[in-house]
Amino acid sequence: MIKKIIFSALVLTALTHISWAQTKLKAGVWRGALHTASANQIPFNFEVTNTGNKQELAIINSSEHFKVTDITAKGDSVFIKMPLFESEFRLKQEGDNLKGQFIKHLGDRDVPMGFTATAGTPWRFFEAPAKTAYNVSGRWLAIMGDSTGRDTTVGEFKQAGQKVTGTFLTTTGDYRFLEGTVSGDSLYLSCFDGGHAYLFSAKIADDNTITGGKFFSGLTGKDVWVATRNQNAKLPDAYSLSALKPGYKKLAFTFKDLNGKAVSLTDARFNNKVVIVQVMGSWCPNCMDETAYMVNYYKKYQSRGVEVLGLAYERTTDFTKSQKALAQVKARFDVKYPVLITGYTSNKAETAKSLPALTSVVGFPTTIIIDKKGDVRKIHTGFNGPGTGEHYTEFISEFEKLTEDLLAEK
Repeated sequence: MIKKIIFSALVLTALTHISWAQTKLKAGVWRGALHTASANQIPFNFEVTNTGNKQELAIINSSEHFKVTDITAKGDSVFIKMPLFESEFRLKQEGDNLKGQFIKHLGDRDVPMGFTATAGTPWRFFEAPAKTAYNVSGRWLAIMGDSTGRDTTVGEFKQAGQKVTGTFLTTTGDYRFLEGTVSGDSLYLSCFDGGHAYLFSAKIADDNTITGGKFFSGLTGKDVWVATRNQNAKLPDAYSLSALKPGYKKLAFTFKDLNGKAVSLTDARFNNKVVIVQVMGSWCPNCMDETAYMVNYYKKYQSRGVEVLGLAYERTTDFTKSQKALAQVKARFDVKYPVLITGYTSNKAETAKSLPALTSVVGFPTTIIIDKKGDVRKIHTGFNGPGTGEHYTEFISEFEKLTEDLLAEK
């Protein structure tokens, strides 16, 4: 009987390894492409690695390698679940190719995009881009949109050979790690992080002018853009975009944490503490960048009298769905501070309604800094993440200097 059990176990193990061997992805760098409704492709690269009898992949955007471990296969089907943003890939494998859908699960619907990928393909836009005389390195004043709706941003790019990396800074955050190329007189940039997919293309008219820009976002989003080289380009002060209404000094709210327990700013744990309130959502890549920073900030300052509190505004008012999404965030970043489910959606008007002391909520994330007396001292809109380079390090320096000053107050 024991021999039969051992034999059965060996057979099962062998079949498991055979099944995996038949369905595993080829190790190395792949080129993936998301297909928009307007028949454009948003390309990105990812690297597949073997770890024991499992596989992992890392989505590559410039210096960021976004790790994904939830990969399962059955027959010729491959399922890849993203660790954040409630999204996944459902694919068929055909040799060294993948074909299928990338699906974003929103609060009230699913949004699928066509997807294809090819193994052994390290290039992003062109295997051999056309030679160019242009170098776009530097700072640019970029205008997104047309006359009916314009948004002033700041583009910052670094070009090495024909490879370009960089981002666009906006009043509500940044476009994270963009990567692409200059080919002839054309510029191409893209990014995919599981939550957002971006494609920028444009013509380089001369050393100081980028024109005819097109911007594609996700399945259906599209806009136009232009840019002029301007080393002095800057955005409004992030601390000037939102404020308390006249007559208010304090913030008041009561929301439930992920376990259903009510939490208020008046709770004893926040008394005589510097409190950082993070207005965020699990769907927001800039919020995830801020969360990654806040986790380390909390480790550094909690013992000195700082508390951090996340207020989550999700795609849905459904507590259980929000709870599931935020549990993934807490696990991914090992968040030790409380994250509360507000029950309001990410609609900015809804967000402002939930915090009536504020004049407005301009964007996600918004960070509210409260002193030891419980008074709101500053409100910061947006977050310059690691994709912004020196702006990220400057923010950390300024933010922690403000923390030190508030801790020193009696």
